[in-house]
Amino acid sequence: MPTYVYDFTEGDRQMAGLLGGKGAGLAEMTRLGLPVPPGFTVTTEACRAFLATGTEPPGLGRELARRLAALEHRMGRSLGDPEDPLLLAVRSGAKFSMPGMMDTVLDIGLNDETVPGLAKASGREHFAWDSYRRLIQMFGTTVLGIDGGLFTAAAARRPDRGELPELVQDFKAIVEQVTGAEFPQDPLDQLTRAIRAVFTSWNGERARVYRRREHIPDDLGTAVNVQAMVFGNLGPDSGSGVAFTRDPATGRPGLYGDYLPDAQGEDVVAGIRSTLALSALHDLDPGSYDALRTHARRLEAHYRDLCDLEFTVERGRLWMLQTRVGKRSAPAAFRIAAQLADEGLITGDEAVTRVTGAQLSELMFPRFDERADGTLLGQGVPASPGAAVGAAVFDSAEAVRRAAAGEKTVLVRRETAPDDLPGMLAAEAVLTSRGGKTSHAAVVARGMGKVCVCGAEDLDVDTTGRRFTTRDGTVVTEGTVISVDGTAGTVHLGALPMVESPVTHYFDSGEITTTLAVAVDLIMRRADTVRRLGVRANADTAEDAARALRFGAEGIGLVRTEHMFLGERRPLVEAMILATADADRRAALDALLPLQRADFTGILTAMGDRPVVIRLIDPPLHEFLPDRTELAVRIARAQAEGRAVPPRDTALLAAVERMHEQNPMLGLRGVRLALAVPGLVAMQVRAVAEAVVELRRAGRDPRAEIMIPLVATAQELRVVRAEVRHVLARVTQETGVPVDCPIGTMIELPRAALTAGGIAEEAEFFSFGTNDLTQTTWGISRDDAEAGFFPAYLAQGILPASPFESVDAAGVGRLIRIAAAEGRASRPDLELGVCGEHGGDPDSIHFFHEAGLDYVSCSPYRIPVARLEAGRAAVLAARSRS
Repeated sequence: MPTYVYDFTEGDRQMAGLLGGKGAGLAEMTRLGLPVPPGFTVTTEACRAFLATGTEPPGLGRELARRLAALEHRMGRSLGDPEDPLLLAVRSGAKFSMPGMMDTVLDIGLNDETVPGLAKASGREHFAWDSYRRLIQMFGTTVLGIDGGLFTAAAARRPDRGELPELVQDFKAIVEQVTGAEFPQDPLDQLTRAIRAVFTSWNGERARVYRRREHIPDDLGTAVNVQAMVFGNLGPDSGSGVAFTRDPATGRPGLYGDYLPDAQGEDVVAGIRSTLALSALHDLDPGSYDALRTHARRLEAHYRDLCDLEFTVERGRLWMLQTRVGKRSAPAAFRIAAQLADEGLITGDEAVTRVTGAQLSELMFPRFDERADGTLLGQGVPASPGAAVGAAVFDSAEAVRRAAAGEKTVLVRRETAPDDLPGMLAAEAVLTSRGGKTSHAAVVARGMGKVCVCGAEDLDVDTTGRRFTTRDGTVVTEGTVISVDGTAGTVHLGALPMVESPVTHYFDSGEITTTLAVAVDLIMRRADTVRRLGVRANADTAEDAARALRFGAEGIGLVRTEHMFLGERRPLVEAMILATADADRRAALDALLPLQRADFTGILTAMGDRPVVIRLIDPPLHEFLPDRTELAVRIARAQAEGRAVPPRDTALLAAVERMHEQNPMLGLRGVRLALAVPGLVAMQVRAVAEAVVELRRAGRDPRAEIMIPLVATAQELRVVRAEVRHVLARVTQETGVPVDCPIGTMIELPRAALTAGGIAEEAEFFSFGTNDLTQTTWGISRDDAEAGFFPAYLAQGILPASPFESVDAAGVGRLIRIAAAEGRASRPDLELGVCGEHGGDPDSIHFFHEAGLDYVSCSPYRIPVARLEAGRAAVLAARSRS
């Protein structure tokens, strides 16, 4: 039979999967000899068994009784003792940090009989009644499911501290009125029901929403930590706080956090009362501050990372209640990783794994122009950096509603609670008038990369009236656009102008002008050193190619030639489509040839001697014609008004009608166009070849590669490849300059992947077009799915993420693995790349590394992310092998 309960003395930090992150941290601190209130952890395995069956697993009750008896013996007090009761805290603790998403119940063991004993033992009657009030309120909302607003309203009617006994009676009456039963007086019953409530909270709505956002599996379950209570609300020599071993917003070294005298830890995190800076503890209790600083240094050195600490001071004695690797902002993540590497606590490879591509992407977002002269509405704590603009909204539901309609919002609250999570996810930024850097709003926003300003006390937030008022009397109503600067901690009226971020400037210019750029440069150089995957760009112009090169591209993995047929060139394409005679079609193609050649010359010039993969035209030709409905309406209107219909409009409508397809994505496009439209491939290939000749004559070394799209059979590729080679040979003969471009194909159909061995006999490289490969594998249209049923699939947990954002490893990924293996079996030197937008997605890049591809290709602005993630993939893969 498995063990379901572990004493804090029996675990360590390696057991987070079983004990949860909080339980593993408590066990590790206990093992290190830090002052931790004793207790035990009910495992995630017990939670999973409970959620699967609805009942406690066999033996759990006996284990709890045995562990509780040992805890009572150690503390010298008993649960339910009317003279000097042992009180317990029951806290959730999943493997991965989920701040505020699950439930906590404090002061388990208080009842009508034990409150007088607590008052006598502590010497503070007010403290005893306040603790009982807390228990009823937390137990009522968490375990009994009572609306917390009922307790809040009752408390507002009795603001006098001297009325706490009466308030307790009011709270008990609420419990009886709502549930039909009295508040439970049996301490063991309280404990058992609290543990079950924590188990159940794993499947609560806010927990599920958070897990989907953070990609945390649903089947992990949560542990439950049962711990002897220590009290920070015993007077001025007591208090509670949250500390970080470095500033989680900026990465600045040194102890950082919030402290609240005469308060419990829940008061600090909730943000209901404005906290003091942690440095205030030094003045109030130098001994406890020095002890905390010593413990913090030891834990950071032990974990070799930023640590998040919760602590309580009880009558001058420091107790450690939690440690975990702390969540941090994107700027802090890079600075801390670089600092720890410089300090020798971690290696350069570890520094690469301490940051993510998503965080790097955040750093490249624009920021507010410091020269902008905007109306300052207020200032608060810069809790999570960045810049955001949106309409002020005052509840979560409104933020979600407006975001669904495409409107950007800022969620404004006095303080946030776990139930605000959907609105925090939907909003661009979070603004609160209460709380500090360790409040719920700050911790959750920082973990999600959301801009956040907390504790803007100059703002009087009226959520009922849906407005806030500034100190000078300015009223900001719902829907008013405001700007939130999470770096400076300021809020401004209107939309402030944005400027380029210093990190984007670093990538674009190579100039290192800030400490953040120094950290990014250090980590990027290491990532480039260790990565195996090459990184190329999807670029269609010389300007895009040059930008990609500055951002670190090692070539171009996709030039979409169809983009060169738009704008002023569209009439030439229309002429080619409308041509009924070969001579007319050749004339149109001849007119396009020098334009395409100039495009290719510019791109190849920008890339120097780096590879440039040029895809021949892919989309259906009707996409280059006017809209069918628009043409028909134009002709009908002319006829109705008695005007002559231009012959060209008539011809265009006839061509559109002729080329109309029920499913164009699977119609006449890609290699099929090359086979069906005489001269089209020859014109494009000649343009490439002549561009190569021009540059070679100028002493350059261009490396053009020609890619044939949408191949399904080796025979298709064989026929078109022969035409490509014929044109290259003719240009070589005409110019006397050798032109020998590698010829490959896109793998974007399941049949191509499954028959890759034969196709590889005709191709020198494969490039996986994962956008279309995903559509054809899943049998869905990307645009229709993302606008239609995908949101419901994601909300119901049917899909963890859109397969168009992160590659579907089980389905599409399997096809990629098959194609890679069979292709290289036929042609061992076959080069493999990916050119869909998955090439810039962090999770997908790790899959492509594992699948043995040679490079990824993505849009220019995603190249730094791809470089970093390719490095992370290499380090993590090497770590897993060892």
